[in-house]
Amino acid sequence: MSKRTFVHIFQFFIFMAVQILLVRNVVLFNTAFCYIYIAFLLFLPIQMPRVALLLMAFLTGLTVDIFYDTVGINAAACVLLAFLRPYVLLVLTPRDDYEKNDTINLHVMGWRWFTVYALFLVFIHHLALFFLELGSFREVGFTMAKVVLSTLLTYLVLIIIQLLFFSVRRSGR
Repeated sequence: MSKRTFVHIFQFFIFMAVQILLVRNVVLFNTAFCYIYIAFLLFLPIQMPRVALLLMAFLTGLTVDIFYDTVGINAAACVLLAFLRPYVLLVLTPRDDYEKNDTINLHVMGWRWFTVYALFLVFIHHLALFFLELGSFREVGFTMAKVVLSTLLTYLVLIIIQLLFFSVRRSGR
């Protein structure tokens, strides 16, 4: 296995541990939840094969489902995120294309690119997660408030993670 594979495995365990042990109980105003674990999926290399991405998304969501005692809703939301990720990356492709080893990095991609990418995918993940959790459309207003506020909180945490832990240089250089 390559060094990069070990880095991804390490990131998986770190994001899972932080989500399960620390962030699980972080709720603002009983509506904004932080789901830091999806950073693992969002920050994977751009050229990640789709099947591998979908499998990692399923395992990531399933891991959270096991610890949160939910019945596959995190797995479903993660698989949806992973399914849509390549299409979002395609839409956001810069004029000079992505470099072979590019990863999702705020410093390299820029604020606007990162904001569109992260907010859209986090919003889709949270939309699926909260409506699957609810099981119906009876409390649409409150659920949409949870989706929007949780998206903003998670996005803010993703920004902090990027600023603190991700290199300013491209990974391939």
